[in-house]
Amino acid sequence: MRLIKREAKGVMKPGQELVAAGYAGMEGARRIALVREKELLGWFSQDYVRQIQEKETFIIGDNLTPWREYGAAEWEEAGEGGIFTALWNLSGAYMLGFEVDLCEIPVRQETIEVCERYELNPYRLYSGNCAVAAADNGGRLARRLAGEGIPAAVIGVVREDIRREIRYGRVKGFLERPRQDELYKVLKQEELL
Repeated sequence: MRLIKREAKGVMKPGQELVAAGYAGMEGARRIALVREKELLGWFSQDYVRQIQEKETFIIGDNLTPWREYGAAEWEEAGEGGIFTALWNLSGAYMLGFEVDLCEIPVRQETIEVCERYELNPYRLYSGNCAVAAADNGGRLARRLAGEGIPAAVIGVVREDIRREIRYGRVKGFLERPRQDELYKVLKQEELL
């Protein structure tokens, strides 16, 4: 594991729970739906495509410092490269591993549908308005965020070793190094909004 240099916002340590806030890949799916609307209308109804194109009503923003009073000890905004890149960066900054349950990461069905059409991984898709936080009591943090209208869930735990383990049911694997955002498989740089 290589140390990832970034400004520390707090402290992350083994045993803390990881919380995902916002929806993985949703902003990327929205951008695809805005640019590739005609293609998507060949697969989905107009109402469904409009639903994908709508922005969320909650805003996470880029200043998560108020989350500290909710119990967040450290956090990483997701964006380019999706929630997997946020997890990679957060764990790499502290040279710690994690165990995450893929089934617990909040992702909307609309995002999954768009990703299936274009053969994309929703967890590596642009995830603006999404973040990952470490907390001593992840359940409390998730409930506080939900009380603010932000979808959140405990998705895993910080480990002492450096393994970045992803579970999907009984299947276990390891998170690979970040790659180019899945968004670029569908949209060109000049098409990005």
